Amino acid sequence: MKFLKCTLVSLVMIINTTPAIAQLIELDRILAVVNKEVVLQSDVNTILKMSNINRIKNVQTLSEKKLLKQKMLEKLIVDSIQEQEAKRIGIHVNDNHLNDTITKIAQENKQNIDEFVANVAKEKLSYKIFREQVRKAIAINIVRNTLVRRRIHISSIEINNLADILIQEVEDSVQYKISHIQFCFNNKQDKDEIKKQTKKLIKELKQGAHFRSAAYNCSSSSGILQNSQKWMRKKNMPSIFANQIELHNKGTIIGPFSSSVGLHILKIEDIKSRRTVMATEINARHILIKPSIILSDKNVQQKLNMFTRIIREDKATFAQIAEQYSQDLNSAAQGGELGYRISDSYVPEFKNQIEQLPIGQISKPFKTANGWHILEVLNRREVDYTHNALKDKAYRILFDRKFNEKAKAWIHEIRAGAFVKIIKDESHDN
Repeated sequence: MKFLKCTLVSLVMIINTTPAIAQLIELDRILAVVNKEVVLQSDVNTILKMSNINRIKNVQTLSEKKLLKQKMLEKLIVDSIQEQEAKRIGIHVNDNHLNDTITKIAQENKQNIDEFVANVAKEKLSYKIFREQVRKAIAINIVRNTLVRRRIHISSIEINNLADILIQEVEDSVQYKISHIQFCFNNKQDKDEIKKQTKKLIKELKQGAHFRSAAYNCSSSSGILQNSQKWMRKKNMPSIFANQIELHNKGTIIGPFSSSVGLHILKIEDIKSRRTVMATEINARHILIKPSIILSDKNVQQKLNMFTRIIREDKATFAQIAEQYSQDLNSAAQGGELGYRISDSYVPEFKNQIEQLPIGQISKPFKTANGWHILEVLNRREVDYTHNALKDKAYRILFDRKFNEKAKAWIHEIRAGAFVKIIKDESHDN
C-alpha cells in the first residue's frame, strides 16, 4: 500500500520488535539471545510481513529468502542492542512524544490520524504493535544521536576551510557592476598628498556624494582615472578587485587600497544572482540570579520582581543593578548587556523571551538551565547573515559526514561487545 511505503520501510530498517509486542504463535521459537533479551521467529516474521509492501516482496528464490531472513535477523540483533543502550542511559519515549511523531507521519501521508489508523489496519498490522515499533525507533534514534554526538569534534579550521569553498561557489555565480576611481602615483604628486585626497573623497562618498562628481571635484585631479565597469563575475576581474569585494553589498564604498600603480576606490553599483540571507540581531540585557540551598525559586522570583520595581521607579538603572547583583559575570561588567546576537544563539527559554519581548519592556522573571532572569530588549536590526549562514551550512555538512562515520563505528563496537548467540534449527531453515 503506497501510503505506508516510505514510513514502514524506514521503520523496518531501524526498529526491533521484541517479545513484548510480538504476535506469539504456537511454533514461535528463539532465534537469537542478545545479552539478556531474545529475538523470536515471530519478530522476523513481523518485520518480513511489513517489508512485503515494497520491492522486497519480489524476492522469490529460496536462497534469496534465506539471505533476506539473515539480514533481518542481524538488523533485529543490532536494534535490540541499541534499545538496551537506550534503557541503560534512561531514555524513555512518553506517549505525548509518540503521539506527536505518529501525527507527523500521518501528515506526511496527507491523512488525519483516524485515516492513518484505518489504513494501518488494512495492511493487517496491529496499531498497538505499530505504535510500539515507532516508540522503539524513536528511542534508538535518541540513544544513537546522544552517544555518537559525544564522539564528534569539528574544529574552527575545518569549518572555515569548507565555508571558504562554499563562499567561492556562491561568488562564482554572482555578477557585479562596479565604479572605479584610481589615484595614480607620478613624479608630480607626493604619495602622502594622494592619501589625503583619497581619505577626503571616501568621507564625501560615505556622506552621500555622487561617485563620479566627487571624483572630478577632487583637488589636483589630473592623476585620477575613473570608469564604470560592465557586469562582471569575480573571476573576470583583476584579482586585486576580486579580493576586495567579497560578500560586500550593493552601494558599498571600498577603499582606498593600493596597487603598484596607485590607490583605488570602488563602489558596488549593483549585484545580481546573489542569494542574500538576512537575519535579525537583537541587543538585550539581563540580570541572572541562581537558586541555591538558602535561596529558593520563589525567593529568586521575588528578588527579581523587586529589581523591576526599583528600575521602574527610577531608584536605580537596569545597568546599575546588573553590575551589582547579576550572577552572569561576563555581562554584569557591561551593565547586563549581551550585545547584538541572533536569537538562535540562546537556550530555548531565553530565545522565546528575546524574540517576543517589545523593545524597552522588562520581562517577568523566567527560568532557564542557568537560573532565573529578567530581560530587556534594547534594539533589533536586520543584518546580512550570508557569510554566517554558509559557515552554519559548512558545520552541518561536516557534522553529517562525521556522524555517519562515527555511528557505523559505534554500532560495530556495541555489536562486538554484546553477548549474541544465534540459535540454529535446521528444520526451520528450509
